[in-house]
Amino acid sequence: MNKTLTIRVTKASQSRLESTNFDALAFGQIISDHMFVAEYEDGAWQNLRVEPYGPMQINPANATLHYGQSVFEGLKAYRNEAGELLVFRGDANQRRLNESAARMCIPEVPEEVFMEGMRKLLEVDREWVPRQPGCSLYIRPFIFAADDYLGIRPSRKYTFMILTSPVGKYYAKPVAVKVETQYARAIEGGTGSAKAAGNYAGSLFPALKAQKEGYDQLLWTDGKTHQYIEESGTMNVMFVINGTLITAPTTTGTILKGITRDSVLILAREMGFPVEERFLPVRELEESLLSGTLEEAFGTGTAATVAFIHLINIHGKDYLLPEKSTNAFSDRILKTLDDIKYGKVADERGWIMKF
Repeated sequence: MNKTLTIRVTKASQSRLESTNFDALAFGQIISDHMFVAEYEDGAWQNLRVEPYGPMQINPANATLHYGQSVFEGLKAYRNEAGELLVFRGDANQRRLNESAARMCIPEVPEEVFMEGMRKLLEVDREWVPRQPGCSLYIRPFIFAADDYLGIRPSRKYTFMILTSPVGKYYAKPVAVKVETQYARAIEGGTGSAKAAGNYAGSLFPALKAQKEGYDQLLWTDGKTHQYIEESGTMNVMFVINGTLITAPTTTGTILKGITRDSVLILAREMGFPVEERFLPVRELEESLLSGTLEEAFGTGTAATVAFIHLINIHGKDYLLPEKSTNAFSDRILKTLDDIKYGKVADERGWIMKF
């Protein structure tokens, strides 16, 4: 760690803490008092600072507004019973941010800038981490092009920022999903494995269509044949069929390398639960629903954590999933993850950073 790293702090003149209802937190609607900012110019990240959260002045010719050169991350901070702040697998998020940045021709953010920027921001906004059970502080690091230039080329200037937001559950109840076989989220050779802003913009139209039909999310299929399940709109997706956990591999470059996904797979293997990383054919998924061999389906992600799926629409037909058993794998894995994140069990894997 570079001991000469300097982060300037300017505190807000008045906090919004007292006017915030922590007992009714909607996801992503409340932003904490401060934000971290760093600027890239002349080959280096500089002018590191924590300042009051508020509007930014953007030139209409800003390159991101025109060409979408932007990537982001999402992670969470939790409060344990001793009042310490625990960040879950922040090092993995830092690495993935730089993997996304490389794909989008954005300079990497050094580990010390990412970690110390987040540390300083959490230090200043410590009281924004909820104390309510099941709640957390969502952390949103992001980078965007800062050139004021209408030509198409990688920007020469960038801005790296971190915002935080106190949140409750992303999904308050089990979700209904629709298998998407017309539109594609990603194709091989594209940007599907990068957490790029444009990926999400492109998914909004088909997702909105599904929501108007009564579904919460899509199950995306491969962009070539639409015959294989890839992931959901806000999360990776997993199925338990005949006692085996099945999820799509991330080797094709079309699926985000979810950190919660990776954590679930590690824990499942430690538990001795059979795991298969393979593409599940839509036909096999439908057959498992018809035969009753599909025991569970759920999404995994930082925002959703573990989101239970209770209905799947395939080719216009709704299939209700069976009632979960009292020993359901998804329930066990959610409890294990929560126990680690809230510091209720020892961190045996080096996944927790204390602040």
